[in-house]
Amino acid sequence: MASSTQRVTAAVLIIGNEILSGRTQDTNLSHLAKTLNGYGIQVREARTVPDIEEEIVDALNALRARYDYVFTTGGIGPTHDDITADCVAKAFGVPLVENDEIAAMLRKREAPPEIMAMRLRMARIPEGGDLIRCESGPPGFFIGNVYVMAGIPRIMQSMLASLDGKLRRGETLVSRGINAYVPESHVAKPLGELQARYPHIDLGSYPFYRNDRYGTTLIIRGSDGPDLHAMYDELWRLVEQLDGSPEDEPV
Repeated sequence: MASSTQRVTAAVLIIGNEILSGRTQDTNLSHLAKTLNGYGIQVREARTVPDIEEEIVDALNALRARYDYVFTTGGIGPTHDDITADCVAKAFGVPLVENDEIAAMLRKREAPPEIMAMRLRMARIPEGGDLIRCESGPPGFFIGNVYVMAGIPRIMQSMLASLDGKLRRGETLVSRGINAYVPESHVAKPLGELQARYPHIDLGSYPFYRNDRYGTTLIIRGSDGPDLHAMYDELWRLVEQLDGSPEDEPV
């Protein structure tokens, strides 16, 4: 178990031509980032790659060396372009093997031999890997620090939920936000000065336009402690000084 001050990091690797073409809109990243933060794991990078073996393998090897965990979504179905399992096996230098438990699950639904053969592609996992349980379909799998999950959001969410309490845990970061009715350019310089005083806390600004007024949503994110709350109080006073009508923004 990680100590309360240690950050455990992760990357998300989204796999699929359909994401890059715009045909399918990814919603998995947002769910992963929020859920993993609740697990004490901070998502520090996300990449989207096409269904090309070399690019998937290169991304996997780069990310798994840099972060505590890598979570992939997509590419574990039965079709020719579902090559994620093959790529993970290649990245780890191990063969693919048919998992008996997944295969037995898939064989429960009868099908002609040629269809069953394609369906059983979903039973292949890298040698030495283990399963990620799923209430909505066949399991995903993990090997080393790489966790491989479906691209379909409902199934991915079921797999991720099964990992609750099973991953190394670090600190959970806390976010607090303020809506300021002041243009972003007006607050840019004092925000930079405030960030310099609290370099260990993330400070972001996000412009908006509503009710015929320009404004900026200000979000701070860091360890729950005196510094986070002190920074929030300074930020609130700064907005008041700029006549920005500060409002608390739920995050």
